[in-house]
Amino acid sequence: MKRFVIAILLLGLTACEEAQEREDFRAPVAFHAQDECHVCGMSITSFPGPKGQAIEGQRIRKFCSSAEMLGWYLQPEQQARPVRLYVHDMSLSEWDLPDDEHLIDASKAYFVRAPHLPGAMGTPMASFSALEDAQEFARRNEGQILRLEDISAEVLQQEHNGFQPSNHQE
Repeated sequence: MKRFVIAILLLGLTACEEAQEREDFRAPVAFHAQDECHVCGMSITSFPGPKGQAIEGQRIRKFCSSAEMLGWYLQPEQQARPVRLYVHDMSLSEWDLPDDEHLIDASKAYFVRAPHLPGAMGTPMASFSALEDAQEFARRNEGQILRLEDISAEVLQQEHNGFQPSNHQE
């Protein structure tokens, strides 16, 4: 009986630790005119296309594009950190003005490279919460659907149909 009670207590403590770990991360927040990209320092809201946020505990890093955030995240020094990534759900947003009410977990998102569309740094990566929306976007734009685990530095740097890897426009 004593072992049973100890096992239950340990299970309860583990569950509390996991709940506390989840609660230690802030939720994504809106982008504002004064926000600057964590990597390049550009004004985030001055550019169209999906943006990104990386949340580590209470710290929020904002990025001028989802591609810029993914490039940052893929750096070896970021891989050891417990970071949550968020991107705009472009099925619920206009390309020129992504809706901050629809930021989604990048680990659950479907990405489609969109080199022909305007954006900030890097080839724009359209992000979607639903596979069907990503498929429709990919069909219309001759793109390939990727998951977060499929994206590498090489994927982010690829040229596509003659477009350069960066669509930076000021």
